[in-house]
Amino acid sequence: MNELLAFFTHPFLRMALFAALSSSVAGGIVGSYVVVKRIVFISGSIAHSVLGGLGAALYISRVYNVPWLKPIHGALIAAILAAWLIGTVRLYYRQREDTVIAALWAFGMSIGVIFISLTPGATVEISNYLFGNILWASSSDLYMLLGLDLIVLAAVLLLHRRFLAICFDEKQATLQGLNVKRLYILLLTLVALTIVLMIQVVGAILIVAILSLPAAIANTYTHRLSKMMGLAVLIAGASSFLGIVISYALNWPPGATIALTATTVYLLNLLRKNS
Repeated sequence: MNELLAFFTHPFLRMALFAALSSSVAGGIVGSYVVVKRIVFISGSIAHSVLGGLGAALYISRVYNVPWLKPIHGALIAAILAAWLIGTVRLYYRQREDTVIAALWAFGMSIGVIFISLTPGATVEISNYLFGNILWASSSDLYMLLGLDLIVLAAVLLLHRRFLAICFDEKQATLQGLNVKRLYILLLTLVALTIVLMIQVVGAILIVAILSLPAAIANTYTHRLSKMMGLAVLIAGASSFLGIVISYALNWPPGATIALTATTVYLLNLLRKNS
């Protein structure tokens, strides 16, 4: 009870909860596409590639005195570039797809580590992007998350039927006259945007859990994508809320606790389905 009352007495907890719930909307919707399309591995590669952008932006900001350049800006550029590169590999080099994706994953993280090591001064803020900094979420972060939700909702409303077609049968979508390659790249771009802004909640390392697991749980209860999205949003929101409550009560890192909560719910649901 004291943990629930804390949301009324501590503004930073309320802001963290609003940020988590906002990210749950985009995460549940885009995560459903990720699970149905079976591109969780690709999403993980994009998530880890952002370290290169984080490190490069921090290095340029410090060394060349560019105060307006924030690590999140570098992460956004790196994520979109990674999505486009991985999309190109997926579309044109299918035989070596997994190997090339793993190479891009390692390349992004390696570049990030090198830039961070070369950056003068303390680089503690990078850990916030790696492991999440939801307790430090500001009103600008919340506006950014709400903006993402609007972008995702608008894209889904306009292109849901087309995304649905390429998720289940690319060949049939091609026969229907759809530009499958362009739609696939656009879908990966939405995944990249979602990943970058969800970094605020659980961090780049754990983001795949909160992106894919709520949708995977929802998929066990319905095979209709629209219902799956709604259920995934609810599961992600509930996992985020429960994770924040547990982290406050036990003094655990909130990002890791949210990811652990989502993972626990997934495993319990899996055991229930198989029992």
